[in-house]
Amino acid sequence: MIEFHQVFKRYEGGHEALKGVSFELPAGEMAFLTGHSGAGKSTLLKLIALMERPTRGQVILDGQNISKVKDRHIPYHRRKIGMIFQDHRLLFDRTVFDNVALPLIIAGVSDREIPKRVRAALDKVGLLSKEKQLPIQLSGGEQQRVGIARAVVNKPPLLLADEPTGNLDPELSADIMNLFAEFNQVGVSVLIASHDLALIARMRHPVITLKEGRTIRNELAEAAFDE
Repeated sequence: MIEFHQVFKRYEGGHEALKGVSFELPAGEMAFLTGHSGAGKSTLLKLIALMERPTRGQVILDGQNISKVKDRHIPYHRRKIGMIFQDHRLLFDRTVFDNVALPLIIAGVSDREIPKRVRAALDKVGLLSKEKQLPIQLSGGEQQRVGIARAVVNKPPLLLADEPTGNLDPELSADIMNLFAEFNQVGVSVLIASHDLALIARMRHPVITLKEGRTIRNELAEAAFDE
């Protein structure tokens, strides 16, 4: 599903966010990406979503070197990916329903199909009764669930989450992580950047640890070696 081969990312000004990162996330796998603040976690996710381009190395998604994807094809590339952010990035002047429907509208899904798909996604995250409310009327945990519903409404094969529980209490954090595990159980590949080591340990999925832009531990590789 995802392969990184000696990937470097240097920003203007000389800061190297990634320094020769290599790993492979097989299709249908769920894994965590962890490390200190500034270790390169968010940059790595942005490279997969083509929000950034690598300076050197190859990023492969489904067998395609996405480093070579032309700018005009990036929207099509992103339809394969559901992105969840710590700050939700919801439209606060739109209802919950409208927020979740947005990816479907962009993708050109028929008006008849949209309500069915939106309500199925909201039902999955336990917010079907909130579809007419504005995000400001929801709790932080509920807003994050709206973000997850929006990410999965297009049924992407890959979910990327950047510190999705960073602003939530432990109980809500566990609920959100369990949601990701449920999507993984039906075949969705999931990669989550998180610094919540206690929660990650309880989830028992492979962990990739970054330090100053380098991979210092890759349990995906260790698991493959053990097999």
